Amino acid sequence: MNSFIQLALFFGALVLLTPVLGKYIKKVIGGEKHLLTPVFGWLERLIYRFCGVDPQQEMNWKQYLFALLWFNFFGFVVVFALQMTQAWLPLNPAKVPNTSWHLALNTAISFVTNTNWQSYSGETTMSYLTQMAALGVQNFLSAATGLAVLIALMKGLIKNTKQHLGNFWVDLTRSVIYILLPLSIIFAVVLVSQGVVQTFSSYTDATTLEGVKQVIPLGPAASQIAIKQLGTNGGGFFGVNSAHPFENPTPFSNFLEMLAILLIPAALTYTYGLFIGSKKQGWTLFGAMLIILCVGLGVSLYAEYAANPALHITGSMEGKETRFGIVNSIIWSTSTTVASNGSVNAMHDSLSPLAGLVAMFNMMLGEVVFGGVGSGLYGMIAFVILTVFIAGLMVGRTPEYLGKKIESFEVRMALIAVLAPAVCILAFTAIAVSTHAGLAGLNNKGPHGLSEILYAFTSACGNNGSAFAGLTTNTPFYNVLLSICMLVGRFGVIIPMMAIAGSMAGKKITPVSSGTFHTDNGMFLILLIGVIIIVGGLTFFPALSLGPILEHLLMQAGMTF
Repeated sequence: MNSFIQLALFFGALVLLTPVLGKYIKKVIGGEKHLLTPVFGWLERLIYRFCGVDPQQEMNWKQYLFALLWFNFFGFVVVFALQMTQAWLPLNPAKVPNTSWHLALNTAISFVTNTNWQSYSGETTMSYLTQMAALGVQNFLSAATGLAVLIALMKGLIKNTKQHLGNFWVDLTRSVIYILLPLSIIFAVVLVSQGVVQTFSSYTDATTLEGVKQVIPLGPAASQIAIKQLGTNGGGFFGVNSAHPFENPTPFSNFLEMLAILLIPAALTYTYGLFIGSKKQGWTLFGAMLIILCVGLGVSLYAEYAANPALHITGSMEGKETRFGIVNSIIWSTSTTVASNGSVNAMHDSLSPLAGLVAMFNMMLGEVVFGGVGSGLYGMIAFVILTVFIAGLMVGRTPEYLGKKIESFEVRMALIAVLAPAVCILAFTAIAVSTHAGLAGLNNKGPHGLSEILYAFTSACGNNGSAFAGLTTNTPFYNVLLSICMLVGRFGVIIPMMAIAGSMAGKKITPVSSGTFHTDNGMFLILLIGVIIIVGGLTFFPALSLGPILEHLLMQAGMTF
């Protein structure tokens, strides 16, 4: 009964908050007056003046994309430089050394791409300054970048024969100061009230009950945890992430951190419906996402509570925090992998094979089931375009979406956005399992070892950042290959989606007729889910068969790895 109550509270809060936050976000990105205009309006205007930005000047899709790429490259340089010089900079009480070049490369790309993959343990590798000025800042800016792309795409879908998509600098600024920053401040204060640490004090020495000396790591954690959850960034201030009692001390903090993962991505579906003038369109996308999430959650819970013939137990607690239990661990594992968040409160490497499969499969779908802030919804639009195209082929008429024709260019761009990460995942996994450098970091053999490698590249390409953690990746081989995956997973999707936005903006809107294929009903919802599963997921079926599926079958025979 307790489990059902937890599930009901979680999904009830998510559904209730979706329209509330969705309405507010619509006002922000639409440039309307809202609750925080009097509070932060001066800051918005100051930023424009300081940066020399004319908020009235609009950009076409190429100008918008160029500004986005330049801004992200600049962010990469700053994060890379801070890691390579942190030993000589202030706010380094633990005196951590500079990082290696390949770790600095991987981490900089990771945080710029909203992946937050960590081949290191935060409390022993990064100074307070690096955590705040590099990683914390990018948690805001990478999330705002994803939201800016979504805003440009939505404008492209509703504009009638116009080439302009707004202004990247305006969309980025408003996303940070009106959405991400206020929510993070409130959330950080709540986390501090629950016991999450927020201090500049040096690490503390303590003596355990056994008389052993232990170093207790501290730091400004609450502020970074707030934005890592709300911005679907993931990662962790401490190495064990949200399983650490200083990051996630109470059941209430656990509930809030789980909810924060999906809060903005879910609200954006409602914002989308308001923006295009059809709430039903938004709720249809929300429904498709929620159904896939709930099915995966159900499979994971079944797998974790089912009898384990190899261990002769039911309801395995291996790798899970006793403070949270199985249900909260599985809600988190499914939520974090559908939302490209990547934070964890349990060891994914210890999940049952089927629960691990669900976590991987969620990412393999392209992180479109809620997904990252902005990135999940514009990734979903790519699948919507493919679904409309397939439906048009089935009924023998030109496919349309929101009154605009879907032609070969849009379909090609959508396919690139969907397939580029998939190709990268499978190709790099094949390289890793075929080379000594790729196999050197494995802690497990057999199908579980394959799952560890496959999960790593899936997480990187999906800009997720979670890991099975049974694979040592702080090597030049993995740091470089995973960096390439993260770039493809981020910009290999952004570039074609921006091209679609530009193409759609220049098209004429045709009025709805009796022959129009409706994309706001149950039939389209089912068709969309089918396309996501078939096009997005079955690409990986052979690899999954050799990994978690085979491991599950062998576990039923009493064999573990």
